[in-house]
Amino acid sequence: MENLPLLLGAGILLLSLYLAAVFGAWFRVPGIILYILLGTLTGSWLHDSHLLHTAGEIGIVLLFFLLGLEFSYDRFKTIARKVWPAGTLDLVLNLIVTAGICMAFGLDGVSSLVIGGVVFATSSTVTAKLMQSTKRMANAESEFMLGLLIFEDLAAPLFVALLIGLVEGQALTPASLLLVMGKVAILAAGAIGIGKFVFSKLHDFFERIFSEDYYIVLTVGLALTYGGLAVYLGLSEVLGALLAGMMLSEARKTEDIENKVLPVRDLLLPLFFVYFGTTVILGDHVPYVGLLIVLVLWSTAAKVITGYFGGKWYGLSKKASMRAGLSITTRGEFSVVIASLAAGSAKLLASLFILLSVVLGIVLFQTAPWLTNRFLGKGKGKASRSKAPDGPI
Repeated sequence: MENLPLLLGAGILLLSLYLAAVFGAWFRVPGIILYILLGTLTGSWLHDSHLLHTAGEIGIVLLFFLLGLEFSYDRFKTIARKVWPAGTLDLVLNLIVTAGICMAFGLDGVSSLVIGGVVFATSSTVTAKLMQSTKRMANAESEFMLGLLIFEDLAAPLFVALLIGLVEGQALTPASLLLVMGKVAILAAGAIGIGKFVFSKLHDFFERIFSEDYYIVLTVGLALTYGGLAVYLGLSEVLGALLAGMMLSEARKTEDIENKVLPVRDLLLPLFFVYFGTTVILGDHVPYVGLLIVLVLWSTAAKVITGYFGGKWYGLSKKASMRAGLSITTRGEFSVVIASLAAGSAKLLASLFILLSVVLGIVLFQTAPWLTNRFLGKGKGKASRSKAPDGPI
């Protein structure tokens, strides 16, 4: 579409997304899969489109900004304290064991760590979007799943910093890791402080300007600013956006902000999945076919194990834990970032794995309640001790 006028190209893309969504509704195929496939098929025209990338990134920021609105600082602190055992299990099974499997198939150490990182990072964007679109935010396991995603989003920047040094032949130092951890701490402390001491006192101000056109300019601007600040510090915009939502939650105007921001998010978020599809570059042949099959099977099993046992440690029932495990198998934005550090056949292997895991993960998410009932029966089981979110997002 590079030879078309920008407006014409944008219009064709949005109409294509509409047709994909209608097709998906007719045949009960999740729209996210079709958006990603659309990006993969049109990758030769849309690849490296800065406008598409930026629009999709804004959609991601707004998605996690709205999620952050549901979490006060005190609630977030409770979740973080409860989720770290599951996060540690996730790290061991999906990163360390996967790297060992890759080395057993003959990959070098650095490439094995890259593939391990790709397998480790669940797609926060795809998972959160599925939770919202399937109205499962009120389920008992949703809080645990979001906490685990946040754990990964905190661990992934540290791991990327490690990988960049290894890929460039640099030695990893404790100072470099402490620097990244310090940035995370500063970003989080800033959000907590601004929320507690500034936005908690602005409830009447937000009430007064709700009907003004610039209300959405203010809220979206704050979300983008904090998400962009995270990127400036070398962290994830997902983390910054979530913290921005937590920050504005102190103003106690969550419903009003959601009503203003949701239409913008719904317009821009599909563009992220299209852009994600353009990053999956398919070659003439599939390298390491045996390893690819093993990775898909192992990574799915490892996430289910993480969700099941981690969920029980968190305080969920067996059924809620199983649903969580079946619902966190997709890979996405962080996996793409990590895969970009690979070279040659390892990069193609990582791209194919991401595409397959997205499709398989979405199918498993959609069927998780049914599969759970098949495996564990239809009884109610032990009641969860975890508090469900206050309402749908």
